Amino acid sequence: MFILMALVFVVGYLAIALEHPLRINKAATAILIGALVWALLMLGYESIFPPEQGVTHADLEHHLLTHLGEIGSILFFLMGAMTIVELVDVHEGFRVITDRISTEKKSTLLWMICILTFFMSSVLDNLTTTIVMCALLRKLIKDKETLWTFAGMVIISANAGGAWSPIGDVTTIMLWVGKQVTTVNIITKLIVPSLVCLVLPLLWVGRSLKGNVERPDVVRPSGHHGGQVTDFERKLVFTLGVAALLFVPVFKAVTHLPPFMGVMLGLGVLWIVTELIHLRHGVDKRGDLMVTAVLRRIDMPSVLFFLGILVAVAALQVAGHLTLLAHGLDQTFGNIYFINSAIGVLSAIVDNVPLVAAAMGMYPMSQFPQDHLFWEMLALCAGTGGSLLIIGSAAGVAAMGILHIDFIWYIRKMMVPAAIGYAGAILTFWVMWA
Repeated sequence: MFILMALVFVVGYLAIALEHPLRINKAATAILIGALVWALLMLGYESIFPPEQGVTHADLEHHLLTHLGEIGSILFFLMGAMTIVELVDVHEGFRVITDRISTEKKSTLLWMICILTFFMSSVLDNLTTTIVMCALLRKLIKDKETLWTFAGMVIISANAGGAWSPIGDVTTIMLWVGKQVTTVNIITKLIVPSLVCLVLPLLWVGRSLKGNVERPDVVRPSGHHGGQVTDFERKLVFTLGVAALLFVPVFKAVTHLPPFMGVMLGLGVLWIVTELIHLRHGVDKRGDLMVTAVLRRIDMPSVLFFLGILVAVAALQVAGHLTLLAHGLDQTFGNIYFINSAIGVLSAIVDNVPLVAAAMGMYPMSQFPQDHLFWEMLALCAGTGGSLLIIGSAAGVAAMGILHIDFIWYIRKMMVPAAIGYAGAILTFWVMWA
């Protein structure tokens, strides 16, 4: 049963990768494998766990509900952030930025977008930043190929930017909260390798970008029956939306509540404000300016895809697949640079959170004390390795859903620059700190 669980996951993963040739939505495959691996675990747990452990159905159900709580916090965060961004979008709030971007040269615009993404993700986190930047790209670029190329670089930039900040990625937060790393140390040691992880792909992709971008046609929202958005309303919603997202890490630091609670607080405030500023339109004339309409624009298949993948990975973690994998890496390589490099590559296939959790459990701080090079490199590799595949990170999954990026296209176009940046970051870290 142990092997069958892994086989189901691998076959499902291949079906996700071949979504377009098979014409089966990746969300359908993801929730199917999520349910199947847990069913196999529950049916065959006696052959997986030794009798002396005394594992029961109740224990496994408890594990499932515990993981579901963690997964749910990610999904609610994703839905809340997407709603805020869509609300800003329908109020034309992104014109505050797009109207100020005068350049139309592709290479110049790419550098501007990626550098902005890199530093934004260190403050907002890579998932939120990617959601914002994908919404912005839709307003700047019409051609699908160019749009996807920019989005691929946004994924790489967001993951690189999140790796050097203690609040930039879920894995860095885990290491920071667990006291494996300290704020000043992780910034000092990882900002240069993270920049290399950004710059090398930029140079690679930028050399093939010629000419100017074609801006999309400006289409005014039509669902609100002529109730035009004033300049004041546009700026107000944009400011409140950005403030709500920026407030999330502050809210977490002050209250110690999960980030999704901060997003919900910001969304609640923005919801009430938009209700009040549109009272003048009348109940039947608010149309797509209202949150109730914006909620219908949220990409729920992507949310379900995320749910299925994370539930499936949770089953592999409970069954011991990931622990076995971590021990296998330790026995095969031994060297901390090879171990962490391999974890980064694997994080493009399996979610980086359980991989980092397995590493944290395997290596006690008595072996690798606080701010040891092992922990910094683990943060770097787990954070940036996910860029190798589009479903290897939360940022990639979000961009894939928002802009409908093809899995195979990403492999053909973005895997090489992502790999160059990943290898360059590891080499830079080794030269600087080994």
